Formats: sequence, structure tokens, C-alpha cells
Amino acid sequence: MARGVTAGQGRFIGDDDYRSGFDEDLETTLDLDTWSIGLDIEKLIDGIHAQVSSSATAEEAIQATVRTGILRNLKEHTKLDVAGVYPASEKRLRTVFEALLFPGRVEAVTSIVASHDSLPLGITQLGVAVVGYGGTSGTFSQRLFRKKLATGDEDPVRSAMECMSERHERSGMGRRDNLSMLARRGLRDYAERAILLDKAQAEWRVGQGNPCTRELLSGSGYPRLLKASLKMLRKLIGEHKKFVFVPHAMEERGYLTLGHALLAGEYAIIRTLESDSAYFVERWSYPSEEIRSEVLDFVRNYCRDILIGLFRSSANAPPCLFFAHREYVHVAAHIVMADSLIHPRRGFPMLLDVADSSCRGVFGTDTFQGLVQDAYTRAGGKYQYLNERHGRQRER
Repeated sequence: MARGVTAGQGRFIGDDDYRSGFDEDLETTLDLDTWSIGLDIEKLIDGIHAQVSSSATAEEAIQATVRTGILRNLKEHTKLDVAGVYPASEKRLRTVFEALLFPGRVEAVTSIVASHDSLPLGITQLGVAVVGYGGTSGTFSQRLFRKKLATGDEDPVRSAMECMSERHERSGMGRRDNLSMLARRGLRDYAERAILLDKAQAEWRVGQGNPCTRELLSGSGYPRLLKASLKMLRKLIGEHKKFVFVPHAMEERGYLTLGHALLAGEYAIIRTLESDSAYFVERWSYPSEEIRSEVLDFVRNYCRDILIGLFRSSANAPPCLFFAHREYVHVAAHIVMADSLIHPRRGFPMLLDVADSSCRGVFGTDTFQGLVQDAYTRAGGKYQYLNERHGRQRER
């Protein structure tokens, strides 16, 4: 897929970009005299209906072209011997149901992050659940407490000033709180995959997202996490191999275009994960070229064995992306398609939804916030430190 420059990467949006995207000039949009006064229901319905109808018709024409001109020639386009469109075998789907899914030989892992961030204390809770159709295999959690106290220093004023400066740096305009990002994304991605590898018991393991996320390939800016991530991924990809990952949402619209051109009950194998991962690694700011070379070596030796595919389980469901090992990609496709048939309108593996529900039931935000508020009560009701803005957001 083409990799263009996106907003926030040093380029302003030009007049041509705006006109192309919205079919009108920015000056027209800014002119308040062109805005409707109040809510004209009939005009609104007619306008949306006309736009949806024309867009859907145009999209169907694009899908027909993609199907005949691209999907049928994937092997030639990608130079990948296994690339192509395949019909899911009904016999194989039945076998997957009877021999793998329902006997519990497939387990899914998902996670949830709950956090509390107040002036004196920040808490991040990571919760992970391993679930198969035979029941929950295990739940795992970790809590990180982040605090900075201005006590115990010979110069308490200097200590307080340092504390204020550090907090300002952490929350200033346009700044990223790197430690919070590390906890919420990097550690979460690592924990999901490490637990999938070391704690799950089933023959097949199902995860969500990309197995080699950017957070893992960068260590979220933390070299020690990067080293642990590469070690874990080498074992998952190089030794276990029987895994399949499915993202909850497909953000890459190029893949989405290909996916919608599939018929119900079809899956396509598109490319390897190597080029996308290498593209990221070559542009990330690593502490040294030696570290970058180590990550690139991992990408070239392991990401080339991860294939990217698309499947569409039913006519009423959107397509889904999946990642699987080259040696087991066809079995992996049948596993996620069979599991998606349980809920044909959603078209997403039910086992991942079950794992998500189990995780939220044990480690949900409401339970976590209740424990935090109880702790503040026991500490003397110091509710002034609770974030009122977050409270209003939750009420909505």
C-alpha cells in the first residue's frame, strides 16, 4: 500500500487537498451565510440519501475493478507465491468447529488498561485474560504506581521546585508523557503476546492487532522493553508458529478496499509483514545504529514469515485483516472465519469478543475506579485530587 505523508508530519493542508476531499473551497465552508439555520430534517435526509446512494454505487464499481484487475492477479502483483484469493472450505470449517474451537484447542488473549492520574499519584492497571470455549484459562494483572514526593530532601524548597518542573514537563502543551505511553501501549502489547506465548495452554493462540506492533519494534522508546520484545517475538514466530492475530478495526483503507471486493466465504493472502515493519524501523529514532540494525535483522528474518491476509465471513459483514505464520496461514484463516460465523452480522472472531468481555468483567474501569475512590475515602476523603473533568466525561 502507498505510504503518503499524513497530517502532523510537517505538511499543511493545501487548498487543492481541501477541495478534493470535500468538493468545495474552504472559503465556502468558512462563510457562515452558506450554513443552514436550524435543522431542516427533510433537506438533511434528502442530502444524506443522495450522497450515500452515489457513493455506494461508485464504490461497487471500484470493487468490481479491484476484484477482476487486482485480486485475480495478486501473485503477479506481489511476487509472493502463496498470494491469492481462496474460498473457505466448508468441510474444513466444520472440522475447525468440531476439532479445534469447541474442544478448547484454540485460546484467545486480550487486555484492558485502566488508569487513575491525580496530582500526588498515578496508577496504571494492566489486565489480561486468556479464554477458550472451554472456559477462562487465566487472568493476569499488574499495577504500576507513579508518584513524585517532595520529601526527604535537605532542601525541601528545591525538592518542591523540581517536582513542579517535572510535572510541568510531563503535562505541558504538545508534550507526550512517555512513561504513561510506555505503560499503556508498550507494556500492554508486550504482556498480551508474552502471556499468549507462555501462559496459554491451547495448541492455537489468537491475539488482537498486529503481532509486531510499532510499540514492540521501538520498545516504546525503552531499550530494555525492545530487547525483551524481540526475544519474545522470536520465540512466538520462530518456534510456536500456530497463531493468528485479528485487529478490531481496519484503519488501512487500501486493505479495506481489497477486503470489500471479496465475496462472502473468501479470504485473500496479500503480502508479508516485512516491508511495512522495515519502513517503520528505518524511520524510527533509535539510540544507536547498532540497535537499529538488530531490529532490521529481526524484521528481515522473522516478519517475512508473517503473512497479511483478509477474510470476509458473510455478505452482511465487513472484511477483517489477519496475520498468520506462513506455514499455517490457511488453517489460521479457517479458524478465524469459522469463529466469525458464530456472529455473521459482525463478522469478527467471537472468541476475541468473549476474551474481551471476560477481561472487562474482571478488570473493568468501573471496578478499578471504585477501588481508587474507596482508597481516597480511607485516606480521609481527599477528593480534591480526583480529576473532575474525567468524572464529567464518564457521566456522559
